[in-house]
Order: sequence, then structure tokens, then C-alpha cells
Amino acid sequence: MRIIFRCDPMLIEHLPRPIPARGALPEWLRAMPATAYSAIHGRDIRTLKQCPPVVDAMTYGFMVLLPCDVVVDKGTFSWDWQIPEPVTQNHPRAPLSFHTPGQLAGSPFATPGQAALKFNSFWTIELEDGWSLFATHPVNREDLPFRLVTGLVDSDRFSDGGINFPAVWTEPGFSGVLGKGTPVAQCFAVPRAAQQLEYEVFDEERQASYARTVASVLSTPGVYRKRFRARRGRSAGE
Repeated sequence: MRIIFRCDPMLIEHLPRPIPARGALPEWLRAMPATAYSAIHGRDIRTLKQCPPVVDAMTYGFMVLLPCDVVVDKGTFSWDWQIPEPVTQNHPRAPLSFHTPGQLAGSPFATPGQAALKFNSFWTIELEDGWSLFATHPVNREDLPFRLVTGLVDSDRFSDGGINFPAVWTEPGFSGVLGKGTPVAQCFAVPRAAQQLEYEVFDEERQASYARTVASVLSTPGVYRKRFRARRGRSAGE
């Protein structure tokens, strides 16, 4: 999958580039122990750090990053970002803008009187024909003080304008700095081909295979990682 990012020529030296998601793993994942004692099991067991599906989800696709520090003081957002004037008309200069509260009315994201954030995009994104861009909150990043609203954009067609990422601020009492380079959206390409769902019952061979596989997983650590996990190639630039 070839993904092309473009930006205004005046900003190319001022913008953090989207990066493979594996390069934005949080410090808490790096720091957490690989095992922890379980009173239920009476022994140490593996933590999420050693769960391949969790880690693979967090390293999938690429991250769009916050382009500058944003100072947050209990619902007030400010920044001091000195960048050249873009030469492209209708191009944003602010890292954030906002959706009015009414745009969330009737949704579970709505909080009376609270606007939604909009992380402005400074990169356009072009995908290959037949593919769309799935943009969501960085996977398993409950530590971030916002929640991105998930969206799907046909970026093989819409590739001349920036994609803005709406989000809800979830920590009204937060005061601090949302740092430059904070991942704001995790994105990956998905095909638009229709899915065909099929339903079957286990035949004898599948029953036997199920029993063997589950018994192996329950009795031996690392079975999924060693026998079933696919090797993941690195994207160009990593």
C-alpha cells in the first residue's frame, strides 16, 4: 500500500511527519512489567505487554501527530506556534479549531455547553484506488485526555484537502501541556470491497483442530506468537 502525504511548501520544515504507529508506542507500555503475580493462578502470568494482538493493534497503520505544543488550562486552549504564512489558499494555521456543541446533539459524545475539538490537518493523504482511510483514536491510549471520533474517508478520491479529526476532551479539570508530537489519530488503509459473510458448523476435522489448538494455547506460553502470528514488514522510512 503506497500512501502519499503532501503539505504546503512553506510548512515542510515545520511539521512533524506522520509516522508508522510502531514509532509512537506510549511510555507506559514500555515501562510496564512483562509478568505480574496472579493470586488466582498462584503464579506469575503474562501482562498485556506480552499480548501480541494488543501490541499489533497499537502498532498498526500510522499516526498523525500534533504539530506544536498546546497549553491547556481547564478547558482553555492556547499555543505559540510561529510558522510562515502558507501559500495555499484556505489553509489552516492553528493546530486546533472547534465544532459547536450542537453538532454533537443526540450523540453519546455530547456534553451540554461543551464544544468538540477539531485537530486540524496539515497533510493531505492519498491512497491507492479502491481504498479508504480509517481514522480512529490511538488504539488503547486511554491515557490521552481526549477521545477521537472515528471516521472513514475515501482518500483515493479525497486527497486534495486536509482531513480534520474531531475529538471530545474528556478531562475538564486538566491543566498542562499537550506536547508537540502527541499522536492524535491512528490511521490505516482499508479496502472498499464488499464483505461476504458465511456461516458453518464445525465438522469433525474442525472440532479436533479446535480442541488441539485451545489445549496448546492453555498449556504452553507463547503459542499464538510462535505458531500463528504473521511476520509484519516495516514500511519504507522505518
